[in-house]
Amino acid sequence: MDNLSTIILGGALFVIMLGMGLSLRTEDFKRIVLYPKAIFLGLFNQLLLLPLIGLLIAVTITSTPEIAVGIMILAACPGGPTSNLISFMAKGDLALSVSLTAISSLITIITIPFIVLFSLEYFLGTSQEIELNIFAMIAQIFVIVVIPIGIGMMIRRFKTSFAERMGRPVRIASGIVLALIIVGLVVKERANVTDYLNQAGAATLLLNVITMAIGYYSAKLLRLRKEAAISIAIESGIQNGTLAITIAVVLLQNSALAIAPAVYSILMFITGGVMIFFFGKRTT
Repeated sequence: MDNLSTIILGGALFVIMLGMGLSLRTEDFKRIVLYPKAIFLGLFNQLLLLPLIGLLIAVTITSTPEIAVGIMILAACPGGPTSNLISFMAKGDLALSVSLTAISSLITIITIPFIVLFSLEYFLGTSQEIELNIFAMIAQIFVIVVIPIGIGMMIRRFKTSFAERMGRPVRIASGIVLALIIVGLVVKERANVTDYLNQAGAATLLLNVITMAIGYYSAKLLRLRKEAAISIAIESGIQNGTLAITIAVVLLQNSALAIAPAVYSILMFITGGVMIFFFGKRTT
């Protein structure tokens, strides 16, 4: 990918994460104390079960190392603004969804580099070439995730009315940006797109559906409210595809690793739509 495309992708992610920051308050981070069972279950599913399921799928389903690494990058990522929007439309617990997204976004700054480096070594045998860059990767993820979120939160704190007015336009813009990124990747890899869909489609769909099912039924097993179960399901199964694509293209400089996240980003809107259709019509 050329320098201009890299800059555009990095800028797009910055805007998306800034938009997420506009919807956050410091109170969102305090919910880990107020509602520990729901928060810890959501984080357990997202930070531990999701990468393990991703590894199982990558080892057993995928047929190329690049797709396998792409699955692992995706499984390492937190939820994003899309998961919050889907939770809202599916009548889940929006406050819980936002809290899980915010907390996991901070924690995965540390976990993403280790999972990515493990995946590169395991599937591609290239970890030795980039092993010394782990702290640089942490710093890069910090810049593209935490800083824009922090700026958005500062704007919300001091310019609350402006942040509330910009919330909906930024969410819409985020969806458009994600669609453009996916289209760009498909165009760039158009000679291989059918092959990539065949290779990544089943794996990414399984990752999405299995983790959402585990999220929902684990919450029901712990007797959490239905709204909380819906949000935990969505947070467990709807990952930040834009961040995964950015890690593959900008940080790792390999667009082939972005194919699985791109395919996933398409499929998650379909499964998310099913969640909205199934749960969003509830009146209680």
